[in-house]
Amino acid sequence: MKFNSNKFFKPTRDFNADDVLFSVLRQMDPQHPYHKVSQGNYEYFHDVGLDKLIKSVKKVDDYHVQFELNEPNAAFLADWGMDFASILSAEYGEAMLKKGTPENVDNWPVGTGPYALQQYKVDSQIRYIANPHYWEGEVPTKHLIFSITPNVETRLAKLQTNECQIIPAPSPVQFPVIKGNKDLALHAVEALNVGYLAFNTEKKPFDNVLVRQALNYATDKQAIVKAVFLDSGSVAKSPIPSTMLGYKKDLPDYYYDPQKAKALLKQAGLEQGAEVTLWSMPVQRPYNPNSKRIAEMIQNDWAKVGVKAKIVSYEWGEYLAGMRKGEHDSALYGWMSDNGDPDNFAGTLLSCDNIQTGSNAARWCDKSYDALVKKALLVSDPQARAKLYEQAQEIFYQQAPWITLATGKTFYATRSNVSGYTVSMMGSDFSKAKLN
Repeated sequence: MKFNSNKFFKPTRDFNADDVLFSVLRQMDPQHPYHKVSQGNYEYFHDVGLDKLIKSVKKVDDYHVQFELNEPNAAFLADWGMDFASILSAEYGEAMLKKGTPENVDNWPVGTGPYALQQYKVDSQIRYIANPHYWEGEVPTKHLIFSITPNVETRLAKLQTNECQIIPAPSPVQFPVIKGNKDLALHAVEALNVGYLAFNTEKKPFDNVLVRQALNYATDKQAIVKAVFLDSGSVAKSPIPSTMLGYKKDLPDYYYDPQKAKALLKQAGLEQGAEVTLWSMPVQRPYNPNSKRIAEMIQNDWAKVGVKAKIVSYEWGEYLAGMRKGEHDSALYGWMSDNGDPDNFAGTLLSCDNIQTGSNAARWCDKSYDALVKKALLVSDPQARAKLYEQAQEIFYQQAPWITLATGKTFYATRSNVSGYTVSMMGSDFSKAKLN
């Protein structure tokens, strides 16, 4: 496989194991010359625990790399299918370091994929050109342009006028418009995701399990899914998606029961109610297509049992940073699978270790739950792993660190003359996309 070139660099060799080592050690070794370039924090590398798992990595030959782990880990191979594991060119890195411009490796990356970066205008546009050295052969579309358009209405307008040919994540309320236009096509893909409200279990009143259980009973999830998701989602009850290994089919759920919620709040000493903040995501996701509307419905449900929720929202970067610091009382959040492994949900989102990394938005640490999830990583037999995750979900249900809201399908829309573009649970593929 050959790396593409750009205005700063022309490779002299094919992809090999040196590039793998460069890409791994950059994230793993604080002394690596590229570790701090571009203010790298390697969030995913830490979230999945690779910084603690990998003992060493070495080159065996040009096409083999050997990892030595501190313990067995059933999700290890799956983790390397994630975006953070993209392989960078070590030769490019060395050349840019010598020139004093190491940030070019990140701002003008080279790779072995079907397209090469041509131009990037911040918050506006990304242009790609076909990679003539792509290892799978010539791609049918020579130019690929991403027009960065956050507004969902503007995206649809661009599709309708043929200013663009593909848009992600149309709003459910737009589905009839798309379906009614012969020049457009709506597509749906089953997704591995979960949308939820995380209680900050380090803060009152959510440090009390009775309060968390009460507000689970106080929240009408069926009504939320019906009103917001329309036909694009279904009610969730587990942190693990229903199509994934380890999902517990017979796990109970919190049905809507305001009277039971009031009784639990009284038992918790909150008969007079409480005041909390409810963080609402500023972005749209398949697991949460309208966070403002969901927050308002939850606010209304909680008010019926005496809990006043003040809805707040922030710019997405500030929102995530605030959650990682534990500034929220409760927050709407969600997760889309990075690697297809149940640990990416059960461990990444709820383990004690990930309170510090920030991906455990509930800041919940249950030693029994944690032990089961960690043990599941040490087991290679799928059935044995599944049983451990099922036991962990029982603890999750009893302790209620979340209100598990919904799973949503991934929707995208295209012009009717688009073919070859595919979306799966793991991402998008433009390598065979073309206009007919």
